[in-house]
Amino acid sequence: MPFSLVPDRLFEDYAAVTPALLRELGVTLLLSDLDFTLAAKATRRPDQALKEYIAALQGAGIGFMIVSNNRSGTRVTEFCADLGVPYQGHAGKPSPQGIFAAIRRADGSVDHTAMLGDKLLTDCLAAKRAGVLALTVEPVGGAVTAWQKVLHALQAPFKAACRRKMKKNREKKHGNS
Repeated sequence: MPFSLVPDRLFEDYAAVTPALLRELGVTLLLSDLDFTLAAKATRRPDQALKEYIAALQGAGIGFMIVSNNRSGTRVTEFCADLGVPYQGHAGKPSPQGIFAAIRRADGSVDHTAMLGDKLLTDCLAAKRAGVLALTVEPVGGAVTAWQKVLHALQAPFKAACRRKMKKNREKKHGNS
């Protein structure tokens, strides 16, 4: 079982993970964390931009499901109901079991699934352990608490490694190496 904290791709926010990019990567199922990935933890309901993003994914034939460790089922249930999407709660990330359960529920396959999240120690590691594409975004709302600031500092070298890998791949693709 792989153990890596370096995401496959790093983005500023979820909107940068476009349906066109996902199709290019062969992704037909996008799993996503909720808190700090799609919305700040205090956000009770999805905004219009997120609703439009999910509609664009679905319009491109890309399945979508939230995979959350959130202990409050009420918030996740309400948020997902407003979006009209299913969720896999109590996912237990960094265990890959929640990801595997979501893939089974969506009738998907590991080879065509990506996991989007903001935390390397949960979302990225679970994705790597499950063998799916690990996509990471900067946390919505940034680091607020002291713990979040420490976590950001600990994640920085792994994100830097991802940026270097992405730059190298772009240069190779465009023949600049």
